Amino acid sequence: MKKTLLIALVVLFAMTSVFANGSAEATGVTLNKDKPLVFFNRQPSDPTTGAIDMASMNWNDKTYYVGFDAAAGGAVQGQLITDYLAKADPAKIDRNGDGVIGYVLCIGDVGHNDSKARTEGIRKALGTWNGSTDPTNSKEGSVVVGGKTFKVVELEGKAMTGTDGSTWNANAATEAMGGWATKFGTQIDMVVSNNDGMAMGCLQASNYPAGVPIFGYDANADAIEAIGAGKLSGTVSQNVDAQATATLQVLRNLLDGLTGSDVYTKGITEPDQYGNQISAPVAYWADQKAVMAANSGVNSGNWKQYTAGTRDAGVKQSTAPAKKVLLTIYNAGDNFLSSSYIPALQYYAPLLNINLTIVQGDGQNESSCLDKFTNLSNFDAYAINMVKTNSASNYLDLLKY
Repeated sequence: MKKTLLIALVVLFAMTSVFANGSAEATGVTLNKDKPLVFFNRQPSDPTTGAIDMASMNWNDKTYYVGFDAAAGGAVQGQLITDYLAKADPAKIDRNGDGVIGYVLCIGDVGHNDSKARTEGIRKALGTWNGSTDPTNSKEGSVVVGGKTFKVVELEGKAMTGTDGSTWNANAATEAMGGWATKFGTQIDMVVSNNDGMAMGCLQASNYPAGVPIFGYDANADAIEAIGAGKLSGTVSQNVDAQATATLQVLRNLLDGLTGSDVYTKGITEPDQYGNQISAPVAYWADQKAVMAANSGVNSGNWKQYTAGTRDAGVKQSTAPAKKVLLTIYNAGDNFLSSSYIPALQYYAPLLNINLTIVQGDGQNESSCLDKFTNLSNFDAYAINMVKTNSASNYLDLLKY
């Protein structure tokens, strides 16, 4: 009897030691901290300096970021604007004939790298860049309109923050546009926005000046339709299908046990073992562990190529084993993510045999996402889109075990 009891105690002690030590090798269970993790759309970074948070990016060897080249995107938007003006009729653009092109600028989030890059790209193209993305810091520039050089003045730049504290807010843009139209009148010759949602919000203002060109960014379905209808002058596609697919493909590669360069090339810049490959151009930035999609300008000459419903034919049904992924969206009300990114994710995830669970925040409080970032052990991998770019550690704290 004593011998039996002793053996039982020894076995119990051994089992307790295994669980206490949390040994994945001993239990056959992968700990949350060792699972694949992809940040997307909002790159972990300092909201003031823009410096990439490499401590978070090096959380484990299966941590990556998927997004797009923000600086290049800002430059594409700037070029889109100057190309439009170069072909425009000076008499129509300069509404009050004062020899000055005045514009107003909708800024998404002063602490967001993408917003900063777009503001910089716009101001550099128009010569109003004064070394800062601060809403109040611009200088007099110049631009060629129909072969004639005009002075350029940023009448006002403003961050579009909603009454609930959410950024990139379309309703705030509608209100701001109404105020600008009253305040500046015919001095406004052009409207520029850091995204389509705010641009479309401006167009909703009851006193929006008819015929004034307006530019957005994102190539959302409603914006593309607006270009076709002659209401929006241009936008920039950040290749949402390439981004959504790359987010899922990097996770798929990691879940399949791929390592090294195979993680960010297979199925992305070269075919994977299932024959899939993203068609749009995508690059890897090793210093940031980032997979970046390219950008392209959209205007009245090519908008039909970007109409809704077109998906990447290079991604087909795979025979990979099914895996579960928990994915967060920082704001359920974000126009780009809700109307473009999520539908793309929901289209491609089944093709890669990934079962997605999507939870969404309110765009204001990080807790609105974190409170839903739960039951982590039920998932094989995670994809995180934060409310604030410096909040990565809050999520990583929940993945420590």
